[in-house]
Amino acid sequence: MSENAPENAVETVGLCKTYAAVAGNEAREALKKVSLAIPRGAFFGLLGPNGAGKSTLINILAGLVIKTSGEARVWGYDIERDMRQARRAIGVVPQELNIDPFFSPREALDLQAGLYGVPRRDRRTDEVLAAVGLTEQADVYARRMSGGMRRRLLVAKAMAHSPQVLVLDEPTAGVDVELRKQLWEHVCEMNAKGVTILLTTHYLQEAEELCDRIAIINHGQLIACEPTVSLLKRLDAKQMTVTLGEDIYALPGVLNKFNVELRDERRLVFRYPPSKTHSGEILSALQDAGLTVVDLVTKEAELEDIFLRLTGNEEETEQ
Repeated sequence: MSENAPENAVETVGLCKTYAAVAGNEAREALKKVSLAIPRGAFFGLLGPNGAGKSTLINILAGLVIKTSGEARVWGYDIERDMRQARRAIGVVPQELNIDPFFSPREALDLQAGLYGVPRRDRRTDEVLAAVGLTEQADVYARRMSGGMRRRLLVAKAMAHSPQVLVLDEPTAGVDVELRKQLWEHVCEMNAKGVTILLTTHYLQEAEELCDRIAIINHGQLIACEPTVSLLKRLDAKQMTVTLGEDIYALPGVLNKFNVELRDERRLVFRYPPSKTHSGEILSALQDAGLTVVDLVTKEAELEDIFLRLTGNEEETEQ
């Protein structure tokens, strides 16, 4: 990593985008003064419901959409004043398949690296193909590859010029479990070597496990941006399911101070804020009631719960 590397790999200040009125439809504000800083070397998640503005933000960074106002920088380079340097610093895996059906993966990667000015001696074609599991298909026309293999090729193309920032826009949509595991292993290795990862995904569990920091965008506005651990603490909720060794048909009075549900004759479900109530208090109360605990299962707050609360969307999760 260069000593002159910027503190933030991606930075936006008051970024706005308004799409002009077309065919009788009103003008639409896709981004509303979004100020975002993605630290160098972060594994960063960008989440939001359909139409929230995620793709618009990514496309502005990639140079595919022109911003209306505000500033945006990639690896310290302004996307307009230092356009070439900013483009070289970023690689994007789009949602849509955009590959040439008459190119093999090897040819596509060599072309991609060449477009970014990577000398032949410095190209990592075989290494990248191996990372996405396309070694055996390296010389097969893309039109003969399955949908999952084509998506692997998209990921490989984004890696071809060794960008400092890798944007993964729904990279595992429609791919098998084995590829997903292989892909994340390689991406995590890249991140460990200093590559900044920007991920959008519909799999919130994926974001929770991988990302050290998460931003949530809704209706074009940034509504949260903080470390994943801090975000999860926001909900301050926990659930404990207790299986008893004997049947009960009514709650003992000592348990009335808790938010508890008698699920059946042997199961109790406690819901409580861990900041105010400790699980030990519940277990002590059960003991005082003369009840025997034979099994215990706890469930912590999950990113999906936070996401639904912040976006006010009870039916959809991230896309």
